[in-house]
Amino acid sequence: MAVTIKSQHEIEIMREAGHILATVHEELKKLVEPGISTMELNRYADKLIRQHGCIPSFLNYNGYPASLCVSVNDEVVHGIPSKKRILKDGDIVSLDCGVIYREYQSDAARTYAVGNISEEAQRLIDVTKQSFFEGIKYAKPGNHLYDISAAIQKYVESNGFSVVRDLVGHGIGRQMHEDPQIPNFKQRGRGIKLRPGMTLAIEPMVNMGAYDVWFLEDDWTVVSRDGSYSAHYENTILITEDEPRLLSVKHGTTIEDEIRN
Repeated sequence: MAVTIKSQHEIEIMREAGHILATVHEELKKLVEPGISTMELNRYADKLIRQHGCIPSFLNYNGYPASLCVSVNDEVVHGIPSKKRILKDGDIVSLDCGVIYREYQSDAARTYAVGNISEEAQRLIDVTKQSFFEGIKYAKPGNHLYDISAAIQKYVESNGFSVVRDLVGHGIGRQMHEDPQIPNFKQRGRGIKLRPGMTLAIEPMVNMGAYDVWFLEDDWTVVSRDGSYSAHYENTILITEDEPRLLSVKHGTTIEDEIRN
């Protein structure tokens, strides 16, 4: 396993990439409402990314046909945008997006309510987001990678939901997917020791029902096998000498700010 340690110069580029990505997500959030198509969200994301001098990470990545993954309700990840898929009141939608800025990547995902949603759907979104923050409490030098994984699973399951097993987070830098893989559930052993300069994309994917998933015939879209709603929350983070730093947020945003957001 070759885990890269980023230089200060590389970190500054990734911080700027993350700031741009956060701006894209902020603008996309404003568009999430009943009546918009998932393709419209994709087109807007592509336009924003390019306006900021970036390249969409996902477009044509291993053949993926869009700049934004838009996953609705029981779609866990990698939903392909479509003119025919119209968001409606009561849906939840996960937007997963990545940018390349000066050859470095940033990756982040958010799940939003569409109009008025059930209390349980809102709780799913909230628990998924908070599980990320429960995990990164352990994202400190001297701790181990799978300490993060175990904390995410413990929080999710204590709230009655389940963590998807078939998909994981990852290292990130010049490549979208670098070592190490980062499961969101407890592993045997504790994994590699965390070191300052590591950059990681941590992304809990949480189902309201069981954790089992199907991969659809389009070779991309992943859905919960039992048809239950699924939520996704992701940030690119940096391991520092002390507390982790969120890279895929606007400049000056702290962990506490993002939790409240």
